[in-house]
Amino acid sequence: MQLAPIAMLLLAGLAPARAAEPAVPAPLEYIDAKRLADADEKSVTGPAHEAMLAAQRKLLDAGVVECSLGKPQKDFSGFTIVMELDATGHVQRTWREGGSPLAICIQKYVRDKVVFIPPRAPFHTSLAISFTK
Repeated sequence: MQLAPIAMLLLAGLAPARAAEPAVPAPLEYIDAKRLADADEKSVTGPAHEAMLAAQRKLLDAGVVECSLGKPQKDFSGFTIVMELDATGHVQRTWREGGSPLAICIQKYVRDKVVFIPPRAPFHTSLAISFTK
């Protein structure tokens, strides 16, 4: 019975081909994103480090003005926003630790903003805000 192997080959040819599915990265949790940000920021030295800090301050200052102007704040708990930048410095993803209205607003504010041109992409960086230090 040689028909069985031939029939199997014919039937296999009729099965729809599965398209290769792109690999979807596993979701990154805040703690992992913060570790990446700490390592990425530590890798930047000299004048580039000073420029990075200046860009972060500028973004944070603008975000605080946007989120606070005419909106009295009652919750002054600290928070951290971690941002993933692409090669052009645009914020692609964010993570937040802290749930104050100001933290939530600043997280929304930084989305799609340009922070600085990073040395590589993706590049993780963070804004850590404390009202007690």
